Amino acid sequence: MNATSFRSSRLVLLTACCLLVVGAQALSAEHAKPNIVFIISDDHAWSDYGFMGHPHLKTPHLDKLAKESLAFSRGYVPSSLCCPSLATIMTGLYPHQHKVTSNDPPIPPGMTNGEFQKSKEFQAGRDTMNRHLEASPVLARELVKQGYLALQTGKWWQGHYRHGGFTHGMTQGGRHGDEGLTIGRKTMEPIYEFLGQAKREQKPFMVWYAPLMPHDPHTPPGRLFEKYEKLAPSPHVARYWAMVEWMDETVGELMARLEKEGLAENTIVVYLADNGWIQNPDSPKYAPRSKQSPYEGGVRTPILIRWPAKIAPHSSSGLAMSIDLAPTLYAALGMKPTAEMQGINLLEDAAVKARDTIYGECFTHNAVDLDRPAASLRWRWTIEGEWKLIVPAVNEPQGKIELFNVIADPREEKNLAADEPARVAKMTQKLDGWYKP
Repeated sequence: MNATSFRSSRLVLLTACCLLVVGAQALSAEHAKPNIVFIISDDHAWSDYGFMGHPHLKTPHLDKLAKESLAFSRGYVPSSLCCPSLATIMTGLYPHQHKVTSNDPPIPPGMTNGEFQKSKEFQAGRDTMNRHLEASPVLARELVKQGYLALQTGKWWQGHYRHGGFTHGMTQGGRHGDEGLTIGRKTMEPIYEFLGQAKREQKPFMVWYAPLMPHDPHTPPGRLFEKYEKLAPSPHVARYWAMVEWMDETVGELMARLEKEGLAENTIVVYLADNGWIQNPDSPKYAPRSKQSPYEGGVRTPILIRWPAKIAPHSSSGLAMSIDLAPTLYAALGMKPTAEMQGINLLEDAAVKARDTIYGECFTHNAVDLDRPAASLRWRWTIEGEWKLIVPAVNEPQGKIELFNVIADPREEKNLAADEPARVAKMTQKLDGWYKP
């Protein structure tokens, strides 16, 4: 072989090798496991977003996320308390299934709440709640089995982050987050460091970003409070609105970091609120019919799913729930949901269109019995199309059955139960078929 032929053959071989490498990289990218980022607002009303039509609140980063997502304006969580709501997101199960129904264990007779939270009885109760979660199919744990790294930040009620199957985390065992509660309010660095590690190790990842925002204490930057003080009906409302925009700013920072690291295209970003909040204009507390209630102000939230590599952005008027998130993500990864999961794959339009009814349940803040969910039940509720039925349970002895048309009456001001007895009977039968304590 002469020199010219040798050089020509070598060039052909090098070109072929390069094409094989490029082809392999393209194939690898096409079939790479998607990363997953949860962004979970804490105590955030369903209407308090720019994209949901609020007249004063500015949420430009969440607005942008909504435009880039499969966006459900009629999203719901089954329970309007933080702890059981977060457990549902992680398991895809209703609270009566995973048994984490309440924020805290039962308070022994004769003990104040402050005394209780420092007692051995409190820790024993939390240990029981942690065991209930560990007995369920927790999303982070299942992803780790698939080779993922998983980071916990922010709100986390189930003790040390390892109880949730995370490989990395901030919460060491405090009641609802301890060190994790600095995320968003003080720093985003733990997330950024984790993203860097996942890139170096070339591993898919899951991030749980559940900051104590806009949750009280409402201590927003002064610049944001001053902005809303001129628009809000009271300083308390102004502080809450400012907290919402502060939360929105952190979402913008996180999304920008994903873009900077080249991770945004094949990362599934899921957004929702753990439960609602209506700010009391006369105090720092929440108003009735919001947190801890079965009303729209407590259980409704937009649900956003962004995945540029696979999902064409569009809005949906279908009913979506937090119980759907685990089976949706399992399906995206080619995994099967467990038989206990009652949610649907939100990426299947046919499944969303076929659903006409959803269900929920609200429990006492402190459990009555940690092993018997029915003992702590306050209300069951169901939505069928535009109709919502609320049925009181054992812990609401003065409660009454309520029926609302939540499309015509989203504030649930007119109880139509007496006018629609046949509808009430039909919906109650379906509710009993779902879960009758």
